[in-house]
Amino acid sequence: MWFFYALIPCLLVDGVAILPAPQNLSVHSTNMKHLLMWSPVVVPGEIIHYFVEYQGEYESLYMSHIWIPSSWGSPTEDPECDITDDITATVPYNLRVRASLGSQTSAWSTLQHPFNRNTTILTPPVMEVTKDGFHLVIKLEDLGPQFEFLVAYWRREPGAKEHVKVVRSRGIPVHLETMEPGVPYCVRVRTLVKAIGRHSPFSQAECVKVQGETLPLALALFAFVGFMLILVVVPLSIWKMGRLLRYSCCPVVVLPDTLKITNSPQKLISCRREEVEPCAIAVLSSEEPFRAWL
Repeated sequence: MWFFYALIPCLLVDGVAILPAPQNLSVHSTNMKHLLMWSPVVVPGEIIHYFVEYQGEYESLYMSHIWIPSSWGSPTEDPECDITDDITATVPYNLRVRASLGSQTSAWSTLQHPFNRNTTILTPPVMEVTKDGFHLVIKLEDLGPQFEFLVAYWRREPGAKEHVKVVRSRGIPVHLETMEPGVPYCVRVRTLVKAIGRHSPFSQAECVKVQGETLPLALALFAFVGFMLILVVVPLSIWKMGRLLRYSCCPVVVLPDTLKITNSPQKLISCRREEVEPCAIAVLSSEEPFRAWL
């Protein structure tokens, strides 16, 4: 076992200990996300740091001695490095990695074949097909600014025409079409990257449908609510306006108690007659002695 540990951690060259170079370099690229990976260098009880550098087509042709440190992989403790931001053109890139432990460094290990981003694997985006009332709506995965999406949608019925729409908004719901009740609508999508002139295969179709009874039911509900409002509001408004006109044009006047008639007019007339007759009798009776004197 001690012999194994003696070989793996370091080698002796001119009396100076150096680390072994990382092995098995490869690039895993999906949907324009590029990840450089390698086998880790193992030193028991120690943390190895790795440095990643790249060289574009111009540097490799005209300035082969110039290597540019990766923006995310210099240094890194993981046996992988995201080089997406470093690969900015559709040209071959040379990549190399070396290990470091204190003052010890390994030799550079170079990717066997230059990497070109046009070899990336393109997959359909994750999509969510929904219905917002009678609107067909789709929401797509955000894969980055270089991606466009070709959305195909159609009515699922014989002889229906397929419509294609280019969608650039990412992560935002997009309206496709107004749906008819009772008819299923299907959607499928694929990615398009103009920078490399490639597109992914289409995704599996997803279908949604608006129930045919939804519209009549909604109309019936609105009609019932409107009828009830009319039934309540119109009579109430008429009554309110009547009271307003009554108190505005014909205000109520309160009479004093002395002017109030508590009995019927016929009784009042009969009572007045009864009071007048005794008075006449009394007047005649007072005139009789005067006549006698004369």
